[in-house]
Amino acid sequence: MDPSSGVPPFEQVRSGLARQINAGTLAVGTKLPTVRGLAEELGIAPNTIARAYRELEEAGLIETRGRAGSFVASSGDESLSRAREAAETYAAVTRALGVSADEALKIVRAALNHADR
Repeated sequence: MDPSSGVPPFEQVRSGLARQINAGTLAVGTKLPTVRGLAEELGIAPNTIARAYRELEEAGLIETRGRAGSFVASSGDESLSRAREAAETYAAVTRALGVSADEALKIVRAALNHADR
């Protein structure tokens, strides 16, 4: 957590966990800390962690099993695969439009920055 960052805390938590899941640092089936436990550890509100977990669940990266807790879902690999497919489609479209690779990357960075707000 970076309190001085302009990125909202829930997004810092969500993106940090998503990176770890997609990189395989958090393996499929790994049990995540409880909402309250992680909130206490990071010194932020439980609702912030709950929102990050909800968004990760909606993205298919984690699954919540009631009182048993939240776990890294097996679809995490599928999410990364879908992102790669989307990137390949984007590359093909921008190439066909005659957009340079540098310009295409600028467009992606702008879109990602906009999505983080």
